[in-house]
Amino acid sequence: MTIPTTAAVLAAALMAGLSAPALAQEAPMSPRPEAAAQARFEQDRQSILAMAGDYRVRFEFDETTPFLEGYEPREPTRSGGHEIVRVIADTGTFISLQHTLVAEHGGEVMIIKHWRQDWTYQPETVLTYTGPDSWALAPVAEADRTGAWSQTVWQTDDSPRYGGVGRWDYSNGVASWEARTWRPLARRDATRSPPYDRYDAMNRHVLTPTGWVHEQDNFKVRQGDNGLETVVHEFGVNTYTRFDDYNVAAGDAYWTATADYWAVVRRRWDEAIIAGAGTLHVDEEAEWGSEVSEALMTLADRIQSGEIATDIAIDEATRIIAEETGQGG
Repeated sequence: MTIPTTAAVLAAALMAGLSAPALAQEAPMSPRPEAAAQARFEQDRQSILAMAGDYRVRFEFDETTPFLEGYEPREPTRSGGHEIVRVIADTGTFISLQHTLVAEHGGEVMIIKHWRQDWTYQPETVLTYTGPDSWALAPVAEADRTGAWSQTVWQTDDSPRYGGVGRWDYSNGVASWEARTWRPLARRDATRSPPYDRYDAMNRHVLTPTGWVHEQDNFKVRQGDNGLETVVHEFGVNTYTRFDDYNVAAGDAYWTATADYWAVVRRRWDEAIIAGAGTLHVDEEAEWGSEVSEALMTLADRIQSGEIATDIAIDEATRIIAEETGQGG
């Protein structure tokens, strides 16, 4: 491309009848702040939505450094399976992703509703884990929420698990988000009665060319005589690799059959938090998470199998959640 000389610009201006030609090119205008913010918001949205899809999943956890004298780190744990992730709500500033495991055993397909992740743009509050069996809505300062997203993670029965606030980052061509959160024990630990009772965790979501990874830096903590103390550090990585050579349709069929039921269950948990003025107590047990998880999950299985009508299951789930959260009649 040939850049015109000042004389050429002057001549062209005179020919066009201009009385005072501009002798210098105008500098390109920078995007307005609101336009830049909107572009970043859309980029963040696409990063969150990119986690939806069909996957082969690998779960890896390694306890690394002990901080309690005499504690021996457990053997590394490895597991995996197939998982579908579906967008079940998207209002623009709120996105909900539901995970569903699809397993096969002895030629039979088994569907297990898994965790759910909700993303909220510039949240005023975030639901946080405050200690054994307890959660509370924590305010988010304006400086911390501007341009940020909260991620709230819910258990298989849609009772709460943990939440945190962070910003998506795109350094060096990689989309990532991270937040430090308190978390209750996962089943892999809770079922073996360890000497710790919670995680102080850095959760990181990173998009990859083949899917995404969920990385966790977990400090496993207990209540000691003089306050909280760390027992051991753990590094975990859950790898989601795009893959659909399994019975994806079975997972989608489960959700189609039970979506109305689970929508009401989600509302009942939300209502319980509101009724508790932003706090919630849910008794937990090692195998299932919340003590009511098995009952709520079983109702969904009975809906899918045709053993029970959705409205009847909803009434029963409403009663179960009300009693568990102290709102029963």
